Amino acid sequence: MQPKTKAITAAVVGTALGIGGLAVIAMPATAGAAPALPQVSAENLVQSVLTAKTPALDGTVTVDNNLGLPSLNMIPGASALNFTSAQVYSDGTGRSKLSMNQGASQQTIVNDGKTVWTYNSKNNSASELKLSADGAKPSADSGKMLDPATASTQLLSKVRESSTVSVEGTAQVAGRSAYELVLTPKPSERTVLREIRVSVDSETRLPLRLAVLTNGTTAPALQVSFSDVHFAAQPASEFQFTPPQGAKVTQEQPKADPATLDKAQQAAQDVKIVGDGWDTVVVGKVPADLLSGGATAGKAKDAQQFDPMTLLNKFTKPVSGTWGTGHLITTKVGSAVLTDDGRFAAGAVPEQVLLDALAAK
Repeated sequence: MQPKTKAITAAVVGTALGIGGLAVIAMPATAGAAPALPQVSAENLVQSVLTAKTPALDGTVTVDNNLGLPSLNMIPGASALNFTSAQVYSDGTGRSKLSMNQGASQQTIVNDGKTVWTYNSKNNSASELKLSADGAKPSADSGKMLDPATASTQLLSKVRESSTVSVEGTAQVAGRSAYELVLTPKPSERTVLREIRVSVDSETRLPLRLAVLTNGTTAPALQVSFSDVHFAAQPASEFQFTPPQGAKVTQEQPKADPATLDKAQQAAQDVKIVGDGWDTVVVGKVPADLLSGGATAGKAKDAQQFDPMTLLNKFTKPVSGTWGTGHLITTKVGSAVLTDDGRFAAGAVPEQVLLDALAAK
């Protein structure tokens, strides 16, 4: 098996950890008559998705989150996951804009190719990040569109070789004709996921909707799709941003400080992959200050009231084994274990697969 199949996407793992992700979603049956389209092989369709360039577009992405996760409102910063819809724009050359609706407030991320602006209307605050002149990326994928196209491409590149891939009919998505690409885990894969569905635009080969169905249920776990999309040149003004009057503006640095880099490097060294394909489990260590609440203390008004262990005791199940003791959280799309000595294991897998991964030497 190729090395790239050694990991399910980060979004899958993120969802199992309960921190969200757009790459693991579920889709209800398609309404309306299926369009008649020329036949295409599954392999050709996958290749066309992986090589397609995002054209100039604007569209609305809707999110239906029904993962069965506990309320995350008590976690500082978790409100960023609670958006129900977003407007996305792309000029087809790398400039992008994303506006996420979060109740009565809106968060906007604009990437004009040189600068990434992030604005939160709730507290009228903005941050400015100058992209490196040498083309180096910032520490986070700031300004990257969170949409079915981005998520689908990442997911297809990871699990295609451990899947049975087929084209199962056609669909209408956002008023456009699409092929239904289906990836099913091979029988040897131990996973709670049943299949991944990607609705691929018949003309642009851009994924319009991404879906994952879980074992034992037909109800959607999480759905992300374009509810409308228009492929056309976008005005340059969409990718320009000026902070509103009175906004508090902070300057961000494209490179992390040495202490942050050291922590990131140490975390990377502590991570290992157990298994491959759909039943991949990521095992690693959690920074000690995160478990104690020190990582968030003083950064927000409510951060001092955040107690990670209280949250774990309230929403998780105690588990134990030869590896030690810990806490298990289970969602519709996976599970994760956080041990009492600060290790974690997560994946789109049943509980026993996680415990076996923790016990592996």
